[in-house]
Amino acid sequence: MPVNLLCFPPHRAVGSPLVMDPNSICRKTKRLAGKQAELCQTQPEIVNEVAKGAKLGVRECQYQFRFRRWNCTSQNKYFGKILQQDIRETAFVYAITAAGVTHTVTQACSMGELLQCGCEATRSRAPPRPPAVPGSATEGVKWEWGGCGDDVEFGYEKSKQFMDAKRKKGKSDIRTLIDLHNNEAGRLAVKNYMRTECKCHGLSGSCTLRTCWKKMPHFREVGDRLLERFNGASKVMGGNDGKTLIPVGQNIKPPDKQDLIYSAESPDFCLPNRKTGSLGTRGRMCNSTALDMSGCDLLCCERGYREETVVFEENCLCRFHWCCVVQCKKCLVRKELSLCH
Repeated sequence: MPVNLLCFPPHRAVGSPLVMDPNSICRKTKRLAGKQAELCQTQPEIVNEVAKGAKLGVRECQYQFRFRRWNCTSQNKYFGKILQQDIRETAFVYAITAAGVTHTVTQACSMGELLQCGCEATRSRAPPRPPAVPGSATEGVKWEWGGCGDDVEFGYEKSKQFMDAKRKKGKSDIRTLIDLHNNEAGRLAVKNYMRTECKCHGLSGSCTLRTCWKKMPHFREVGDRLLERFNGASKVMGGNDGKTLIPVGQNIKPPDKQDLIYSAESPDFCLPNRKTGSLGTRGRMCNSTALDMSGCDLLCCERGYREETVVFEENCLCRFHWCCVVQCKKCLVRKELSLCH
């Protein structure tokens, strides 16, 4: 299956086309860095996983922003405009996409779907001991690293290879630094939060030995964590040397590697605007009783809303019949919706 990346402005990263059109990554290999072009030709199965990871990232973005004025719409004309800015939303898109590529490639390794990688190799130097719960049956039990641990280092490197492609130097240096920082923040949201899973071995259900391995966090956890970083994102400006980023504002600590950063304020996304990539919020569903971003006051930008009744058909009264069929009836459901003016 051919993989896609997308047409992109010359000052943006290859990561930008990867987000916009994951299935076209390899169509214009002349525009890719040498390593990427080589991978397109020699390891298309990895590139396929990279594309899947980009799509996973955008789906998670749409979930996390489903109640916000900008809901991570993937309509190309508007989405492309978002990626050409250095606002908070752009930071999140880059981070969640880099995380998605890391996660998907690593998962493919663990599932045995790639010849170039597999389960995490046992390190010659023993990692920290898995935590034992005091007073539990596993306290003091012998353990060893085994099973199929996730080789997150492989996924991390492939994400870095595709998302951090070389950009043209010049006026875009500060923008490049911002993109690279947010890409790394996304990858670290996977890599730095590996969890330890263990399985007991012994006669009659006893736990005389535990085999433990490292697994990635669920991707929903990654999305939740990056949304927290989005809410606390740091505004930065370029230093005089053109190679460093400085936080804007007094007494603001420099952002660490896991923080998201941006350099321009976001539009309010209330009205359609092709220049900023805003689709507006007219016709969006809102919650008439909520006081947060999903509430009609905020989501509709105080323009008001209308109530509408919709009737739709859904499966109901489902029963399992041996073996192995589930049969359902069709029921009409009436639902009251609040829609932004």
